[in-house]
Amino acid sequence: MDGLLKKDLENLSGILNYAVEIAQHHFNRQQNLPPGRFIPDLPMANLPSRGIGAIATLDYFENNFADKLANSTGPRYFGFVTGGSTPASVAGDWLVSAYDQNACGSNDSIAPQIERQTIHFFKELFGLDPEYFGSFVTGATLANFTSLALARQWVGEQRGIDFSNEGLTGPPLKVLSATAHSSILKSLSMVGIGRKSLIKLETLPEREAVDIKSLEKTLRENPEPLIVVANAGTVNTVDFDDLEAIGALKTKYNFWLHVDAAFGGFAACSEKYSHLVKGMNHADSITIDAHKWLNVPYDAAMQFTRHKDIQLRVFQNSAAYLTDAEKSLDYFHYTPENSRRFRALPAWFTLVAYGKEGHREIVERNCDVAQYFGELIKSSEDFKLLAPVN
Repeated sequence: MDGLLKKDLENLSGILNYAVEIAQHHFNRQQNLPPGRFIPDLPMANLPSRGIGAIATLDYFENNFADKLANSTGPRYFGFVTGGSTPASVAGDWLVSAYDQNACGSNDSIAPQIERQTIHFFKELFGLDPEYFGSFVTGATLANFTSLALARQWVGEQRGIDFSNEGLTGPPLKVLSATAHSSILKSLSMVGIGRKSLIKLETLPEREAVDIKSLEKTLRENPEPLIVVANAGTVNTVDFDDLEAIGALKTKYNFWLHVDAAFGGFAACSEKYSHLVKGMNHADSITIDAHKWLNVPYDAAMQFTRHKDIQLRVFQNSAAYLTDAEKSLDYFHYTPENSRRFRALPAWFTLVAYGKEGHREIVERNCDVAQYFGELIKSSEDFKLLAPVN
């Protein structure tokens, strides 16, 4: 064995303790560290022939790189819709690396069962029907990708074609949405439907929410099976489509309803805001991000669907060394990834640590701050509030 590697294995506890010291040093300075700064391009050094060991590498990292990272865990960071991770989720995330599970689904580890338990927690938290099947993916983009892959397969089966085996054939698919997130367009490209398939619907006056009359008119003019993408929290103004009204249209028109609730889905945690996601159970598929309002470390999101059978047909993976799809709930038969980080564990940690009440308080406190910020802008002579604080 390499001498440096042998030494580090013998000093693993010391290495982990030093990593904790570096992390603690960062957390202790969160109030004062700038949320971001300009970092010039790093000159590309050559890989050394001989390493320096873990302790010296940690030391080099802290002295040369740590202060140049964005303070995305701090209170003044507004770069993306993300929050500082809860203490419990940080602990869970560290253990993910320590245990290094491939959470595929076989019974030689409890990891996939913890994922199923966490998904069950979320269905309770969001008020989703028990029939929904769910799994963890890397983020909202991959959750949207997974859901649109299912929608694509559903449209094909409505036409009598198995797209997953035969490929895309026949007339182009049509996707309807008022204010689709950019990840929807990216996903449409990846699943082969195409960005140009998106038909942009009219919105309500001075809002990003869909005009239901515009949606119904377009559905009436296009009797073929369609895909409708609704929003539960748009990225620019946090607007919500009327999911109840859209769901009611499913009794008259044939379409797959995907709800992109990447962070707005967590409105369900609060009685004050849960009306915004009323009707989410009409969805055929749902995207909700965990590394947004749940405040767990990147990368973690959930996808839910009422059509587990379609998900299996799209993502099943056949190989001699893998379990049979019909006999196992292995997640590599249901998600884009074969190698799956145990990303459910941080979410499980934070849900168990703080429960329904703790996460309701996070959502409501966040909304209170947003309302306060909106009032400050209204009273300012230098700024103008461009959209209502939802």
